[in-house]
Amino acid sequence: MATAQLTASSISTRNLPSFQGLRPSALKVGPSVGYCRVGNGLSQRSFQGLVVKAATVVTPKYTSIKPLGDRVLVKIKTAEEKTDGGILLPTTAQSKPQGGEVVAIGEGKTVGKSKVDISVKNGTQVVYSKYAGTELEFNGSKHLILKDDDIVGILETDDVKDLKPLNDRVLIQVAEAEQKTAGGLLLTEAAKEKPSIGTVIAVGPGPVDEEGNRKPLSVTPGNTVMYSKYAGNDFKGKDGYDYIALRASDVMAVLS
Repeated sequence: MATAQLTASSISTRNLPSFQGLRPSALKVGPSVGYCRVGNGLSQRSFQGLVVKAATVVTPKYTSIKPLGDRVLVKIKTAEEKTDGGILLPTTAQSKPQGGEVVAIGEGKTVGKSKVDISVKNGTQVVYSKYAGTELEFNGSKHLILKDDDIVGILETDDVKDLKPLNDRVLIQVAEAEQKTAGGLLLTEAAKEKPSIGTVIAVGPGPVDEEGNRKPLSVTPGNTVMYSKYAGNDFKGKDGYDYIALRASDVMAVLS
């Protein structure tokens, strides 16, 4: 298997105090994040500030992954490589998937004296938080291992308005942005301010309290609400509307 080789002369030590005193030597990084070999001249103390970050690869000798506790293993949905019109997208333009299929689940967690099961089952199609979990490659496919609480909802169709939120999540249809200023000037797309108001479409069953019971959310479908500006996951529905899925704690007020 290939081994990447870096030399100290190719590394800029400016703004890296942990590399002071580094002399030309070889740093070899293996194909997985399991080990590295450091040549003469690089002390263990000066190496402590260096973090080598790469995708985790599960070697072929492992044939299964069993999540523990309240963790879930999801096979990530492949990114769209073409637009609806058939135009091939470059890698940089492909949106990072936020969904996939559950392929393994943990045994659940204990809250107080109660056992709380995982809220999804194997084979369920789910949407998860944008920055959740640890990505890994297994059996030639990309997977994500994450906590049950990081799953936003269940989506068995390809239309986000059919999302069934889980736990304390809420699905909101975002109000349309103002097309004109108060003076009647037509706004460009870039100048339109992202609204923080919308209509609740669906709500989850609520969070689990210390006794293991579900606590209903304070908002219901049909409510017009104001929510935190930078919260949640944004989606574009097939109907052309924008949707956002967020935690109920990010809903600031009910409007009437």
